[in-house]
Amino acid sequence: MKFHKDMLRLYAVTDRKWIGKQTLYEQIDDALKGGVTIVQLREKELSDCEFIAEATKIKELCHRYNVPLIINDNLDVALKSGADGVHVGIDDTPVSEIRKRAPKDFIIGATCKTVEQAQTAEKFGADYMGVGAVFPSSTKKTAVRITTGQLKEICSSVSIPAVAIGGISLKNIMEIKGGGMVGIAVVSAIFAAENIQKTAAKLKERVNSLTAP
Repeated sequence: MKFHKDMLRLYAVTDRKWIGKQTLYEQIDDALKGGVTIVQLREKELSDCEFIAEATKIKELCHRYNVPLIINDNLDVALKSGADGVHVGIDDTPVSEIRKRAPKDFIIGATCKTVEQAQTAEKFGADYMGVGAVFPSSTKKTAVRITTGQLKEICSSVSIPAVAIGGISLKNIMEIKGGGMVGIAVVSAIFAAENIQKTAAKLKERVNSLTAP
């Protein structure tokens, strides 16, 4: 799936801690119905075999909505499942190495917290970056926070698009207006919601206002 920045408008990152009445598959389906534009499958506990099997099913689901599937941190799982790309953290496999191994149009995202990291990611072939944490995060409690000013500085230092990430919710999303990102990445704001589909739709509306010129 060929990458374009509109895919980043509402970026959903999965987390099994929010599974309850629904399966993860059902939660993702509801998020897609609500307007999510890209999905990152994050699994820290599964074996690679289990991860590949799950990713293959989720990829087929995402593609029914014409939405790309990104795998968190694990390039081998991404390649073997046929996912559309991989997202790596600062201490994970370097973007340069992934670009050498990845097929054409494979999407690579990189976490960036400084201008230097953003410029390095762009130089070595990242398609987009995740910048944050812009608010305290329940998912990564030790994540270093950045201000909206720092977010704007990082986003404007490169030509690749960015999503803001970290503790973003319906209540605080408009506080990062002017940050220079093209979209937001969220975990609990969607997957911990009582009604995932409706919440995703409301977030999509807010994102459209947030990123409007």
